[in-house]
Amino acid sequence: MKIPLLLTLFPLLMPASVYAGTVLYTDSHHPPRNADASVAVIYLDGPEQLQAQIFGALPSDPDEAARQAKAIIRSPQWREHEQQLTTAWRAVVRARELGIKKVPAVVFDDQDVVYGTADVAQAAALRAQGGR
Repeated sequence: MKIPLLLTLFPLLMPASVYAGTVLYTDSHHPPRNADASVAVIYLDGPEQLQAQIFGALPSDPDEAARQAKAIIRSPQWREHEQQLTTAWRAVVRARELGIKKVPAVVFDDQDVVYGTADVAQAAALRAQGGR
C-alpha cells in the first residue's frame, strides 16, 4: 500500500487559525526546548512515524502486504488511527501553507519565523531583537 493512497483517504483542509500563537515545527531529531503548554509542537515527521507504528513493517510480497494493510484498516482501532493520521497530515499541510522549508522553525502568530532552533525561548529572544 502506497502512502499517496493513504493521503487520498483524508480531508486535508483546516482553518488557518487552528495553530495561531506560537508553533514549533520540528522533527524527531530536534526535540523542543523551553516550550510551555501554550506552544503547539508539530512534528513534521509525525505522519511517517505514526504510519510505521500503525502498519509496522509490511511484507515485501505485495499481495501479502495488501492483505495485512487491509486487515489493519478493517480493525476496530482503525477509526482512532485514521483520526491520528488526519491530524498529523493536517499539521504538515499547514506548515506547507506557511512556507516552512526546514526544521526546526518557530512561528509566531502565523507571521514571524525563526529558523534553526527548537528552543522556543531563544527563538522569542531572536524575534524580539528583530532577527539579528
